[in-house]
Amino acid sequence: MTNQDILYKLPYSKPFLFVDEIISIDENGVEGTYTFDENLDFYSGHFKDNPVTPGVILTEVMSQIGLVCLGILLLNESLNKNIAIALTSTDIEFLKPVFPKEKVTVFSEKIYFRFGKLKCKVIMKNEKGEEVCTGIIAGMIISK
Repeated sequence: MTNQDILYKLPYSKPFLFVDEIISIDENGVEGTYTFDENLDFYSGHFKDNPVTPGVILTEVMSQIGLVCLGILLLNESLNKNIAIALTSTDIEFLKPVFPKEKVTVFSEKIYFRFGKLKCKVIMKNEKGEEVCTGIIAGMIISK
């Protein structure tokens, strides 16, 4: 399965697709990027005159790259989009703000994948290589 196959199978579309590129992926982890478009709706109100990316969106980026992309590879299904995904837990520490136009890279390392549950250690870094958030994300990823 190629990186493009995985991107095709993601069950998201703009404006809720937060994966631009998969840099590398194997059965133990994934590295991918996303650049925050300054025109995303949530920036107009979070915070007024000083937009910052909400933590829930940072968590979603880490989930899409670090959990869902990896889960698709691990399931190794055909190219149809018949997968169901549910986030089951997160434990994220936010270290630095992420602003509009910033490009982030997510690094995910599989802790385990069994009985349809995937648990990963995730780290998000900015373009300077600084950690902006880190934690553990788990979810159920099953074929329908």
